[in-house]
Amino acid sequence: MLEAFGVSTALVALAEIGDKTQLLAIVLAARFRKPVPIILGILVATLLNHAAAAALGFLIAGWLTGQAFQIGVGAAFVLMAGWALIPDKDDDRAEKMNAGGVFLTTLAVFFLVEIGDKTQIATSLLAARFENILVVTAGTTLGMMLANAPAVFLGEAITKILPLRAVRIGAALVFAALGVWVIAAALI
Repeated sequence: MLEAFGVSTALVALAEIGDKTQLLAIVLAARFRKPVPIILGILVATLLNHAAAAALGFLIAGWLTGQAFQIGVGAAFVLMAGWALIPDKDDDRAEKMNAGGVFLTTLAVFFLVEIGDKTQIATSLLAARFENILVVTAGTTLGMMLANAPAVFLGEAITKILPLRAVRIGAALVFAALGVWVIAAALI
């Protein structure tokens, strides 16, 4: 059991570094500037997502590898690029959102972006390998939190140095580039 937990934690923590969901954590922190509800939203979204992935195991991993799915993921990145460019007046409203709204927004967006992600697929494969849904889900969730909680605080710190508009444009460019890259890779 300890091996399953340790391997799950380490693998997902390493896989999450530089991943799109880590970038999303930074964008959410820059946008809402409320780290606690963002971190709690990431935690709950990850628990729900990884529990489902672990429960379905290798079946989901096989289903999420098709070309149409990859093109859909790429298109979602491009849409996220557009979302990152929402004008400043919406940013003012976002900063005034209460903690419940930030939590629910984070939970929903993070859950959806994590679908089909390498860490979700890794969770499925780890659960199939270790045949322990609970331990693998706990380990992969801890790995996600180890990678994303610092990213939330980094995102908030970045907004104190850089204007939010620059962060928004940078995030949009990264999301757009990822989207184009994923679509191109699916078509090749």
